[in-house]
Amino acid sequence: MLFSCITVNAQTSDDIYTEARKEAFENKNYKKAIDLAQKALEMSPDYTELNIFLGRLYTWDKQPEKARMVFEEVMKKNPNETDLYLAYGNLEYWNKNYDKALELTNKGLEKSPQSEELLLLKARILKDSRQFTEANSTLTTLLEINPKNNEARTLSQVIGMTGFKNAVGVYYDYYHFDKRFDDPWHIASVDYTRQGNFGTLTGRVNYANKFAMNAMQFEIESYPRISDVFYTYVNAGVSDDKGIFPEYKAGFSLFANLPKGFEAEGGFRMLSFSGEQTWTYTLSAGKYYKNLWFNLRGYFTPDRNNVGQSYQLTTRYYLGGADEYVSLRLGTGISPDNQNNVLLNETFTYKLKSYNVALEYRTVIKRSYVVYARTSLENQEYAPNTKGNQITTGVGAIKRF
Repeated sequence: MLFSCITVNAQTSDDIYTEARKEAFENKNYKKAIDLAQKALEMSPDYTELNIFLGRLYTWDKQPEKARMVFEEVMKKNPNETDLYLAYGNLEYWNKNYDKALELTNKGLEKSPQSEELLLLKARILKDSRQFTEANSTLTTLLEINPKNNEARTLSQVIGMTGFKNAVGVYYDYYHFDKRFDDPWHIASVDYTRQGNFGTLTGRVNYANKFAMNAMQFEIESYPRISDVFYTYVNAGVSDDKGIFPEYKAGFSLFANLPKGFEAEGGFRMLSFSGEQTWTYTLSAGKYYKNLWFNLRGYFTPDRNNVGQSYQLTTRYYLGGADEYVSLRLGTGISPDNQNNVLLNETFTYKLKSYNVALEYRTVIKRSYVVYARTSLENQEYAPNTKGNQITTGVGAIKRF
């Protein structure tokens, strides 16, 4: 009994703090953790870290008023404690008190402007309060500090262009064929995108020229948001059918932003040439790792005898925000998502083989301009057992406002 009493009396506030953390993080027993934290504070009432932890425990145990009392007391005694503003800011953010949460986060950033956790919290607060421009700016700052922050990169992708209500884009692609055609092909596009509460809606016009033959295609494209985890892709298009573009096209995908920088997609694409429809199903998996993004995508086109398969592996190295990267893509087959590929009709009719590699550089100028340049080489079987090379170069610019 004497030994037991000595052991209990020898227990320090740090020892009890450790027990409280175990109850909270391993056992999710917040009430017991609160009791332990209070016991430790009786021994060390000015233990700042422990006081903040008690406030967090009250937050997790859904006792916001008690949490606020603890945080306010700490703020009086230690107003320079950065972790306080993170904990208090999270409390108000989770309770949807966005103005108060933003005020606390900004105070914390005055003390520690390089804090990645505070910057990420601020971006989330701004996003949920629909201040998209400020949210994008905060994420840009964070990614400049640490381009390898996966959470910031994922949130940046979720927000997308929501910092701007409108965008106008112009694009041009030049096609050179070493064997099949003597003259090059030209394809140009212009589009307008509007951001709303539901997501984005884009209207696009594509123009193609081959020799003396012209073709036009009109598209509507949208990325409706379901939640922070799920969003969709919807596309429909029509053409005056000169064999360059499909007469009709449609597409749908469901995307999921998963934990630890993973993402997944599943959907379909439909192309109609001369009244004959081709249905292609697509699956993809992506992963953010530091300032890299990897995506493996497959296209599967069933017919009576087999299933045509096409694959693409894309890697991006981010230099800053979501629109600042260098990209490398390796692939086999033709992608139905490549609306400018002039050989879609032949490929889906005859199941011809194709191998391709593409490079792209994309950057942002003065926050509201996005410009890119890309080039690709495709070795394609344009007739049974007959191959040729297609070299494509393209440029584009987007103005957001």
